Amino acid sequence: MICPNCGSNNPDGAGFCPNCGKPLPANAVPPVQPNPTPQQPFNSAPIPPNNYGGAGIPQRNLALCIILSIVTCGIYSLYWVYTLTEDVNKLTGDPNATSGGIVILLSLVTCGIYSWYWLYKQGERLDQIKTARGIASSNSGVLYLVLGIVGLGVVSWALMQNELNNLAG
Repeated sequence: MICPNCGSNNPDGAGFCPNCGKPLPANAVPPVQPNPTPQQPFNSAPIPPNNYGGAGIPQRNLALCIILSIVTCGIYSLYWVYTLTEDVNKLTGDPNATSGGIVILLSLVTCGIYSWYWLYKQGERLDQIKTARGIASSNSGVLYLVLGIVGLGVVSWALMQNELNNLAG
């Protein structure tokens, strides 16, 4: 039986879809299954769209993020880097993107060197999102990288957050 909500194939007589958890109709006749498409093989999970939308991305107060990073002696900044990474991942829709937790771990293990690479890549990804939305973009990755190298990573984070706030609105 095909789930009417997510389209996954389920065993006949199943009460709930194991993929999305929605209840399945009890008396539905199993429909004829379509041929697999090249983009989505039969019986595979749906491929997430690359929509560059801003839904689900919260706007954050820049001043509050900076103050909390200072007051907590940098602990909040770890959370901020995590959320910046996850928000950009949501906007790009890339299922293979590096998670925020891995970014923090690699930055700590490499004594901050990975964070420079991350700053550059985040700038490139934000430029990619802006270009896809028809917004003029500059080479933000280089700016974020230079700010990070000279010790102004928090300024890079604030600029990233400002871009995310603009894209979410």
